[in-house]
Amino acid sequence: MRYRTLFATLLLMVSAFVGWACRSEVSTTNPRPTSAASVSPSSTPATINLTAAEAEFDGIKVEKTEEEWRAVLTPEQFHILREDGTERAFSGEYDNNKDPGDYHCAACGLKVFSSTTKFDSGTGWPSFYEPVSTKNVVEKKDRTYGMVRVEVECARCGSHLGHVFDDGPKPTGLRYCINSGALKFTGMAPE
Repeated sequence: MRYRTLFATLLLMVSAFVGWACRSEVSTTNPRPTSAASVSPSSTPATINLTAAEAEFDGIKVEKTEEEWRAVLTPEQFHILREDGTERAFSGEYDNNKDPGDYHCAACGLKVFSSTTKFDSGTGWPSFYEPVSTKNVVEKKDRTYGMVRVEVECARCGSHLGHVFDDGPKPTGLRYCINSGALKFTGMAPE
């Protein structure tokens, strides 16, 4: 188990470095659908309403064109969320965040993780042992960089959040390794 964790961490670090090194060569084409939205809430990351209503995915997808996503996301967010990029290890805003609160998809505002399931994995990315709801994330095979991993996407907008590995703590044994740039944190009000 210890060697698997070390190996997974090394693979993540290599993939982050490769992603960083190739950033200047990233294609401007979007691998995701760019059709106009069938249902497209007007909320943007600058104006998303992060409320309790965002706690569980209601089945209504958010679809935007590549141009619409570029208009509402920073270049780094666009690279991570829409081009399946990875931030450098230990560089993200939320890696060491220990405040109580919720983590939302930075693209559409859907709540995806909670501080109650966050743990320090030592990998350099925020890590969680489970999402707030299995309805809020989609897991699919990722065969990039010559390896097979499980990618984690936002169920509502299809944005890339990170990857999940089977070397996490109890009770799930999972480690959702998520990019800070894919998240928006909302802290809980002090009592």
